[in-house]
Amino acid sequence: MEGLDFSVVPPYADLILTGALWTAVLTISAAAVSFAGGIGFAVATMYGPWFVRLPVRGFAWLFMGTPLLLQLFLIYFGLVQIGIDVPALVAGIIGLGLHFAVYNADVIRAGITAVDPGQNEGARSLGLSRYQSFRHVIVPQAVRSVVPPIGNNLIALLKESALVSVIGVAELVHAAQLAISETFRPFEFYIVAAALYYVLNLMLEAGLRLIEKRVEATR
Repeated sequence: MEGLDFSVVPPYADLILTGALWTAVLTISAAAVSFAGGIGFAVATMYGPWFVRLPVRGFAWLFMGTPLLLQLFLIYFGLVQIGIDVPALVAGIIGLGLHFAVYNADVIRAGITAVDPGQNEGARSLGLSRYQSFRHVIVPQAVRSVVPPIGNNLIALLKESALVSVIGVAELVHAAQLAISETFRPFEFYIVAAALYYVLNLMLEAGLRLIEKRVEATR
């Protein structure tokens, strides 16, 4: 069996590091979409009228009940069929963002419903409007309980971002596969890619711990 030879990696360092950079860009952009979408879906299903709740729940069922890979194919290849040409990177951001927005919505909804109803009643009895009660009493308490599970969703999003390589986004796995196609040394490049994912994961976890500490400091 031929041994590992990491001397083949340095000539492709720029390609691999650029792929890692695009993975970070993709993850941050999709995380922003998933967070904003999660808030919107949660509020729509909890406080929206029935004609808003029904389609949002149908959308959530669709994204929870089908594979992420299929969703990416439908967005990237399917929209072209109806005249909407979406660039691969944008399709990846939309696909990942909407997929994890559904899961973030569940977390946010659970965090809001976990707040003691007496807190809302007390705020209303003090003269706060429904919006003021939600904004200044419910949300601060819900945030403390939703930050850790949303952090877990972000870590999952980072790892699932490798799937967008199938639609041609030049992220880390795609870059590794390009290098492998020229060198025929898969193990060396997959090991380097795995190490870079680990580093990105550590950076993300460090950022999440800082956010959790700041949230805890507001108690």
